[in-house]
Amino acid sequence: MKIKGLEKTTLLDYPGKIACTLFLFGCNFRCGFCHNPELVLKEEGKTFSEEEILEFLKKRQGELEGVCFTGGEPLLTLEKDFLKKIKSLGYLIKIDTNGTNPQKLKNFINEGLVDYVAMDIKSSKDNYAKVVNSNVNLKDIEESIKLISKLKNYEFRTTILKCFHDKEEMKKIGKWLFDLTEKKPKKFCLQGFTNKGKLIDPSFSKEENVREDYLNELKQEIKDYFEEICIKA
Repeated sequence: MKIKGLEKTTLLDYPGKIACTLFLFGCNFRCGFCHNPELVLKEEGKTFSEEEILEFLKKRQGELEGVCFTGGEPLLTLEKDFLKKIKSLGYLIKIDTNGTNPQKLKNFINEGLVDYVAMDIKSSKDNYAKVVNSNVNLKDIEESIKLISKLKNYEFRTTILKCFHDKEEMKKIGKWLFDLTEKKPKKFCLQGFTNKGKLIDPSFSKEENVREDYLNELKQEIKDYFEEICIKA
């Protein structure tokens, strides 16, 4: 487990909580539009030890409420013992995941080590491999969707790019999640792609930022599939 980054305070990553965010190195997807390419491609550089993070968390007890794990894909390397040490300090834990490791996630959930999960839904089933630029086991993705939908606190989310996500594509995603979970999933977030320049695939540097009005158009197409739809422009 390589902890490549620490955001000491965030009001955005853990809904309703004051938290910090830990960035773990490594991902099994190669989405060309990834906004954290260094966490996927560059293993070298500064890292934080578990001891450094635990010492930081001890000092911030009473100020911070939660710890968010993101990446990359944190479930590739995230260790159970580390989560237990964080929980022993009284923190809530949120995990961001691409859904490719449902067994590990289930194990963490069953041991009471996860309080909130956010899962990225990259596209409809037909387009998944193209969007993530990798081989993908859709059975694992679907197992994660069903597992997460049974939690008290969770969200699904899609980063929207106009080259991938039009109204028909979003309706396919909405119906897929609705049919899999056999209910309206609690929360679905539309995140507009923001071109920050440093991307895994340089060709996506030509992709325009997605504005709130486009996200609102897509929201109207899928409003019947979810209890709540949030927009992050």
